Parts: sequence; structure tokens; C-alpha cells
Amino acid sequence: MSEAQADSQMSAKALIGIVLAAIVGIPVFILLVIQLATGGMKNNAASPSMTNEAVLARIQPIGLAKLDDSGPPGSRNGKAVYESVCMSCHAAGLAGSPKFADAGAWGARISKGFATLVEHANKGLGAMPAKGGAADLTDDEVARAVAYMGNAVGAKFTEPPVAAGAAAGGKIDPAVKGKEIYDSVCVACHGTGVAGAPKFADKAAWASRLKGGVEEAIKTAAKGINAMPAKGGYTGSDAEFHAAAEYLINASK
Repeated sequence: MSEAQADSQMSAKALIGIVLAAIVGIPVFILLVIQLATGGMKNNAASPSMTNEAVLARIQPIGLAKLDDSGPPGSRNGKAVYESVCMSCHAAGLAGSPKFADAGAWGARISKGFATLVEHANKGLGAMPAKGGAADLTDDEVARAVAYMGNAVGAKFTEPPVAAGAAAGGKIDPAVKGKEIYDSVCVACHGTGVAGAPKFADKAAWASRLKGGVEEAIKTAAKGINAMPAKGGYTGSDAEFHAAAEYLINASK
């Protein structure tokens, strides 16, 4: 065999080797790149994280809001509260929350009684914050939501009734709702006169603050003054804050 023929055969073998390397190597390279980009993750269709509910919960738009047109604060029924607040977790059973209408998940909880469930919902339990993170909900609205969810699996809970006037947006009773807000929010400072706050029922401390009248004092409190933040840090409606301020002021007269 001549030297030219030998070189020709070697070139052919080299070319074949390059072609084979390309056929095998390129797919392998692509596979390695994909694994690198995905961290080698493998999707398990049977995993709880891959259910339709779980996937929808992960891809819903950030800041998704649902308009609640069921009435002013204090008048919302259980269904309205569930759909505007509780549904975000309980619809899919996220973070260990009992899934709506899942009798198995709710059974042991319902056996603890309505009062216990309402207490847990108001104060928060496990991954659930107090009142499901909606601080503007009244205790009764939370109780109605608990009743609505419990009754969906056969419980016989009774939703607390809506106070007269609340459903129509009427005046909120300071002696009832106002006291409730005072006991849960305002008492932190006004109970002992912390940070210069006029102490509850201290007529002398309130006298100078009421020189301009009750309504003017309430307007000032709503905006915040000195160490007191706007509405004393209360996140509910202006009407509810007004009732709490009236309750506080009435006690000093």
C-alpha cells in the first residue's frame, strides 16, 4: 500500500470518528445542559405538589384580590369571609390547613367544639396567623367563617347573627363593638396610660383633650398624635374606630 493510500484511509477513519462523536456527543451535551439548568429535578405526577389545586395556587398572580361586596365590616356572613380571606389556603389545603369540604381533615377539629375552633381562628394556630391575616375582621365574622366551613362537612354550627344596623351600614354601637376594639387594641396604652396616653376613665386626663368637643378629639386620634399612630394602630374601618373612641371617651365623662 502506498503512502498516499494509507493517508487517505486514515483521513476517512478520522472523519467517521468525528461524525460518530457528533451524533453521540451532541445529545449527551444537551442532556447535561438541561440537567444543569433544572438541578436534575424530576417531576413526580403523583406528588401532592403536582395536583391541580397545588399548581394553581403556585401560579396565581401576586396580589390577587377578590372584591367583597357583601356589606360593611361586621356584617359579612361566613361564605363572604371564606371567599375573601380563608379560601386562599383552605380551598387547596395549603400549609396543613384542613381543605374545604374535606370531612376527613375536619373531623378531629370539629370534635373539639365550635368555641375552640373560633378561638384558634381568632388567635392563630400553626401556620395560620390570627384571623387568617385579615385584622379588620370582627370576632363574629371569624366565627361565621368557621361555622360556614364546619357546616360544609356536616357540623351544625350556628353563625353569630349580624347586629341590627350593621348590615345596612348603620351606626356601630360603642358599648358593644367599641368596647370589643378597646379591649383588644386600645387597652394596651389607655389601660395604664402608657406613653402619655390618657388613662381609661381618668376624667382629669381627658378634660383638656375634649375642650374642642368629642368629634374633634376623635378626628385627632384618627390622624394620630404624639406617640399614638393613626387610629391607634387599628386596621379596621373608620366607623369601628369611631365607636371605640366614643366608648373610651364616654367612660371619662
